[in-house]
Amino acid sequence: MSDMKSTADAPRSPGRPRSIRADEAIIEATLDLLAEGSTVEALSIEAIASRAGVGKATIYRRWAGKDALLLDALRRLKGILPQPTGHSIRDDLILLVGAIGKNIDPRAEKIMPCLVPAVNRSTDQYQLYQNIIAPRRQLMREVLRRGVDEGVLRADVDIEVTMALLTGPMLIQRVLQWSPDLNEVDLPERVVDAVLEGIRAR
Repeated sequence: MSDMKSTADAPRSPGRPRSIRADEAIIEATLDLLAEGSTVEALSIEAIASRAGVGKATIYRRWAGKDALLLDALRRLKGILPQPTGHSIRDDLILLVGAIGKNIDPRAEKIMPCLVPAVNRSTDQYQLYQNIIAPRRQLMREVLRRGVDEGVLRADVDIEVTMALLTGPMLIQRVLQWSPDLNEVDLPERVVDAVLEGIRAR
């Protein structure tokens, strides 16, 4: 994608320093519009600029295009990546699984489910989604590989399938509220223990 590169990755040009306040206003405007029901396809730079109280040129000086802006906005919505301690495979997996589908920003409950149709319809939006979740997926992959290396997990464990097994229950419960009988507080621990039972080294 030509405009997927985020502002964080772009080289800084000399001149007047960027306004942090403008950056914040643009990100917040993007998230507000999505939370209010704007689809990813319908969201426009013009609408974002109007809501943020800036000109379109201000946005284009910071982001190469809408997809790059969306990438930064959705990264903000997802929050900071959890950092495994490295002391326990089980504890690290519970930490990572517990972060799946969990967002501090209440707008996430309205925005994230609405991204699913866009991801299915558009290769660009699918790539946007992958760019958001890839770092989180890599963290889990590293913990599982460490478990294999340390002899905690079976040497023949399928890492990618295991990640799907750990991730699926949390997503279906937190995004779709699949079962009212599941307690989200202890669900990460229960999911991890159930999966570990099948992949733990004997």
